Amino acid sequence: MAETQLNPLAPTLPSVPPILLTAAELWKMPDDGYRYELVKGVLRKMPPAGFEHGIRSVKIGSLLHVHVEKHGLGYVCGAETGFTISRNPDTVRAPDAAFVRRESIEQQGIVKGYWEGAPDLAVEVISPGDTYTEVAEKVEDWLNAGCAMVWVINPRRETVEVHRSAEEFTVLSGADILVGGDVVVGFRCEVEVLFV
Repeated sequence: MAETQLNPLAPTLPSVPPILLTAAELWKMPDDGYRYELVKGVLRKMPPAGFEHGIRSVKIGSLLHVHVEKHGLGYVCGAETGFTISRNPDTVRAPDAAFVRRESIEQQGIVKGYWEGAPDLAVEVISPGDTYTEVAEKVEDWLNAGCAMVWVINPRRETVEVHRSAEEFTVLSGADILVGGDVVVGFRCEVEVLFV
């Protein structure tokens, strides 16, 4: 069987750098039914979420919303909400749920476009197509942008990872209690409730 070899004397084509977009350009893109994030200026296309993913996202978002609304703590945002977490090149991430404190809202107001900066809490629900490397990258991006806490909900393992820093996290499951700590003050729920 013949082996294909590259000619070392053949000219090599220069690699073409990707076209970098800004958060403003992402905001103006027409809706085509997909979700997009911008990572260091590079557009990332994501298919619509699957059914299980949607259930888990709404469940945690609903529990957070009821608690936050009852206590006047701020606002909970859904999965379509973009947060501009770095500039030049721009990064716009969209968690599956997010919480922004009332104090932050008072400073920035209710903006029409993407929120400037990280939410106080970002929630990521792992999809069947997500790799752990991709999820770890998102967690790192959130924390580096100033997010006080990140929850990673893993439907495969029925666990929740609680990240307060890049160095350490806690894994909760079953009857363990997920708490909002000093971020979503007073919030508590059993982890298993998220997977019923």
